[in-house]
Amino acid sequence: MLMDRTGEDVSGCYYNRSVKFFYEESGKNISDHWRRRDYVIVSLGMLVCFIVILSNLLVMLAIFVNRRFHFPIYYLLGNLAAADLLSGISYLHLMFHTGPWTSKLSKNQWFVRQGLIDTSLTASVVNLLAIAVERHQTIFTMQLHSKMTNRRVVMLIIGIWLVAILMGLVPTMGWHCVCDLENCSTMAPMYSRSYLVFWGLLNLLTFTVMLAVYMRIFLYVRHKSQRMSQHTSQVRHKETVVNLMKTVSMILGCFVICWTPGLVVLLLDGLGCDSCKVLRYEKYCLVLAECNSFVNPIIYSFRDKDMWRTFKSILCFPCRRDRGGESAARFTSMEQEPLKGQGTTLTELKNGASKSVLGSKDALDSSEN
Repeated sequence: MLMDRTGEDVSGCYYNRSVKFFYEESGKNISDHWRRRDYVIVSLGMLVCFIVILSNLLVMLAIFVNRRFHFPIYYLLGNLAAADLLSGISYLHLMFHTGPWTSKLSKNQWFVRQGLIDTSLTASVVNLLAIAVERHQTIFTMQLHSKMTNRRVVMLIIGIWLVAILMGLVPTMGWHCVCDLENCSTMAPMYSRSYLVFWGLLNLLTFTVMLAVYMRIFLYVRHKSQRMSQHTSQVRHKETVVNLMKTVSMILGCFVICWTPGLVVLLLDGLGCDSCKVLRYEKYCLVLAECNSFVNPIIYSFRDKDMWRTFKSILCFPCRRDRGGESAARFTSMEQEPLKGQGTTLTELKNGASKSVLGSKDALDSSEN
């Protein structure tokens, strides 16, 4: 980044001016002191950020430890949790660089603050689009999980983050108003209005495409379910597919509800609507957008029983470990002792029994599907 420079300004550019200069020029004043309202907003914001970070870490850990979730759709949902995790970190970073602290930021630091939020939102949008495509591919063949290989899933996730990072860096790479002061945004005083229009329209277009895809899927599932026989395995399979679709659709719906007002306000600001008073609604839209990042773990908990059981298992693990520490240590030492008159250890017998149980469980799962 070359935003912070020393020496004389280039004609028409303001590289040597402070962040406060751009705020004053755009009409967005920075408070010189902390007000009671600022303390309340920052305190509540930090509390929400910690909840967002911890809840999405829990989702990612649940997907990692439970083998039932080792499928492409859950990997993408885990990546969505990672995007929400970055969102929580981005807003936490914002809480420590807002209010009167804003005037102390260098231009590079200001672009980092905004870029983190842009990257997390873009990652969420692109990830939701990838989930929509994956569901479209699997539902139209009436499968529960995609046949996509793990390598392709990893490459897709890497591609999602490359696009997100690129979109977060675009303003820093030149699409700003440091050399075009008249085109500066009001809500983001160093962002170009044209960039806000481009970014807002791109995200709204993506929302529209996803809604169209899910509408097509719902119509297909509804039509297909009416023609399916009443065979037990087919009914269970259909219910599983529909339940997963409902969960994903609720995630998409909450995302659109939480982010659309903010994108609309950004568009109005980008189009130069001076009578819209976008600064009046800015904080409310920001809070609504932030709330989306901890809604998804709640949806997982109520919609997916396996996920909820995994959450409880993870959260209760320290308690069980403390209560069973002594007996677990004793059992571990006993496992190493060979059985009298036999060459087999208790560990080997336990592993064999586990394999037998898993084998019968896999057979049951396959018969149900």
